[in-house]
Amino acid sequence: DPQNFDMDGKNQDLFFLSNGHISPVWYSVLSRSGYFPINELGTFRKLNSRLQGHPTPEEGLPGVRVASGSLGQGLSVACGAALTKKLNDDNKLVFTLHGDGELQEGQIWEAVMYAAANKIDNIISTVDYNGQQIDGPVDSVLSLGNLKGKWESFGWTVLEMNGNNMEDVIKMVNEAKNETGKGKPVVILMKTEMGYGVDFMQGTHKWHGVAPNDEQKDNALIQLAETLGDY
Repeated sequence: DPQNFDMDGKNQDLFFLSNGHISPVWYSVLSRSGYFPINELGTFRKLNSRLQGHPTPEEGLPGVRVASGSLGQGLSVACGAALTKKLNDDNKLVFTLHGDGELQEGQIWEAVMYAAANKIDNIISTVDYNGQQIDGPVDSVLSLGNLKGKWESFGWTVLEMNGNNMEDVIKMVNEAKNETGKGKPVVILMKTEMGYGVDFMQGTHKWHGVAPNDEQKDNALIQLAETLGDY
């Protein structure tokens, strides 16, 4: 609700985008929710634009509470926000989104341990588990091993969903909400495929930070309309 946005977020659910380099997705959602005009999306990463490659509140950007994109920090911030809500008897939830490549950062696992040890059970983290990062497959760069087993052994409730199916996303987020307040933080491993729905982008890391040309863009939009339908 852009009309009631403030930096404190009291009595509101909070969201922290830990993998801040996917800022275009967030900016798209914020603009379509009324935080700023949709046509401002055309200023992305231009000089003096509020919409830089990594979100930052210093540019006066509504909807953003913390700078992110220096990977690995979002869960630590979220733990602080979640504990603050507990101290303030605020029963709203804190949500985070992470990339699977981001989980190679050691600070993530320190925060994972901290959340479980302090029974921060008003937090729901989601991992975009697509197996790709900027330099190649996650398993080739630095394998995460048994990711579900890791989170469980660190004391979290672990759920899994198909992130390319919106019905499953909605169902699993609601299920995650039902798991809060039980003494354990909650994480959703969201299995996705990078570039889903576009045949020349799907399943490869090569489009991680590359913009399509006009012909590729038009081709991609046609394929996405066919694949996603009403989504």
